[in-house]
Amino acid sequence: MAYDKFNTLTSTAVPLPIENVDTDQIIPARFLKATERQGFGDNLFRDWRYNQDNTPKEDFVLNNSKYTGKILVGGKNFGSGSSREHAAWAVYDYGFRVVVSSFFADIFRGNCLNIGVLPVQVSADFLQKMFDAIDADENTAFEVDLSTQKITMIATGESESFDINEYKKNNMTNGFDDIDYLLNIKTNIQEFAKTRPI
Repeated sequence: MAYDKFNTLTSTAVPLPIENVDTDQIIPARFLKATERQGFGDNLFRDWRYNQDNTPKEDFVLNNSKYTGKILVGGKNFGSGSSREHAAWAVYDYGFRVVVSSFFADIFRGNCLNIGVLPVQVSADFLQKMFDAIDADENTAFEVDLSTQKITMIATGESESFDINEYKKNNMTNGFDDIDYLLNIKTNIQEFAKTRPI
């Protein structure tokens, strides 16, 4: 399933300064029955967003209308716990295209890259500067440039580089998942197959 191409994103951000956010908090296990990637955004951080009677919890950031944008800024060790793909699906389906943290669980990072969410790992110092900037002004904007692998605080111009696997970078630039990538080089694969013994 192809997804949106990612080149440069300029957006405000939603702060979630909580460490060790695990995948069960991102999308509780009771919502994992569906096999398609749609509809999971409704239950992103479900138990943090809603009371048992399904009324919104006023003190949770996703229920605060002053925070908007396609960038989610999380605390250290984001996406730990079980390997459920649905956690990345929920982040994407809600509308986030970038998650920033000072450390990501490897499997969650991979699941994000597979579906078009860019995990941007920054230093603890830069992460704190982002939280401080958002706290001072919820309209502060950031630029995430995949080609240069940099995230920039637009107001100050301060930036930091981030790492990404070259294959995943190419896929995100083209809006490919792994199947799309193979289909894109189908002719090359067929030509190579002709050179192999039967």
